[in-house]
Amino acid sequence: MQVTKSQIDPTKIKLTIVMDADELQHAKEATLKHLATHTKIQGFRQGKAPLALVEKAVDQAQLQSEFLEHAINDAYPQAVEQANARPVGQPQIEIVKFVPFTTLEVIAEVESVGEVGLPDYKKIASEITKKKVSVTAKQVDDVIKDLQSRAAERQSVDRAAKDNDEVVIDFKGADTKTKEALPGTEGSDYPLKLGSGTFIPGFEEAVVGMKAGEVKDFDVTFPADYGAKNMQGRKVTFTVTAKSVNDLVEPKADDAFAKTVGPFKSLTELKDDIKRQLTDQATRDIENQFESDIVEAVAKKTKVTIPQQLIDDEIQRLEEQERQNLMYQGMTWQEHLTAEGVTEEEHRERNREGAELRVKSGLLLGEIAEAEKITVTPEELEIRVQLLKGQYATDEQMQSELDKPENRRDIMNRLMTEKTLDKLKTFAAKK
Repeated sequence: MQVTKSQIDPTKIKLTIVMDADELQHAKEATLKHLATHTKIQGFRQGKAPLALVEKAVDQAQLQSEFLEHAINDAYPQAVEQANARPVGQPQIEIVKFVPFTTLEVIAEVESVGEVGLPDYKKIASEITKKKVSVTAKQVDDVIKDLQSRAAERQSVDRAAKDNDEVVIDFKGADTKTKEALPGTEGSDYPLKLGSGTFIPGFEEAVVGMKAGEVKDFDVTFPADYGAKNMQGRKVTFTVTAKSVNDLVEPKADDAFAKTVGPFKSLTELKDDIKRQLTDQATRDIENQFESDIVEAVAKKTKVTIPQQLIDDEIQRLEEQERQNLMYQGMTWQEHLTAEGVTEEEHRERNREGAELRVKSGLLLGEIAEAEKITVTPEELEIRVQLLKGQYATDEQMQSELDKPENRRDIMNRLMTEKTLDKLKTFAAKK
């Protein structure tokens, strides 16, 4: 097969594909075998007649149509590989010349990723610093305090709420000027511990002094750096109903308390276990951030022309993940957009730079894997598949899913990414 690649524009290529007689003969035989399975020929069981008789018996227009489809479907992926192309989406196919069944020339035009111009990724990686793992005594003490708070006995009291009390509240907020209700500023049966600092500044202080059954209106100004842009610096009037006031009696942090938390003989053992878990989590977080920092630094200096469709697809994928997370939080997509103070189009455009960086990161990791001759062996793939199956030992459907070719390819791609990232980190470790 002869393949010629030409660049139509920075993100579109043309592949001219000329198939030889042997390839066309193979495609013809495969087409006739398929047609034979539903063609009746006297004296032969269906599907068992000689192909020469099948060719004479079938409709010639149908034969040519299926032959062309089969031949092109076989040839196109081979042509893509031969031309080292990175197509995006389905190609537009034009049949230039067809002489049944000896000559076939087609042109395939398709959006494609341009050449990836890798920077000196080894040098860039060597300049990235990994943070050191550090767990302080305060972090351990904070976990202990949280455990004490969760284990606290709640005693309903008939008095005004004070710091360290738990007040179960219903609340809703509205813009102070317009009186318009604001999505995300309401809740019911919320157990608020006064002095915890979990709400915006000024809110908990305003609840101090309330009694069960009391309703109170007060104004709070959201911080200038608040996460939701449309709420930054905004003055909101809250209506709060105190449903109950509970005195929290926390257990003392001692050996007896440690024994109630888990299989610990002493408070020291509990603290040691907490420190180990915090260290493990910090190690994972730092390692993930280290990998992200290296890839992002290389990506920012990588030159590649990316079709907008590929970036749009990544934006869509990220948006679908975000929508699903919002659904779990009980928030609609429109409520989220309102809280962020953006339109749907503005939200998509805000994500464009990040989506482009993610696409570029995936492309450069593939290039680095090729440059460093990184491969995934069948044995490595099988080990990872078996490990995953072990996690779903009682889930027959998941076991079956892991055996599907497309899922095994995804697993192999993840393995390739992991090995490439590990390679990049070795360059950083040489400082």
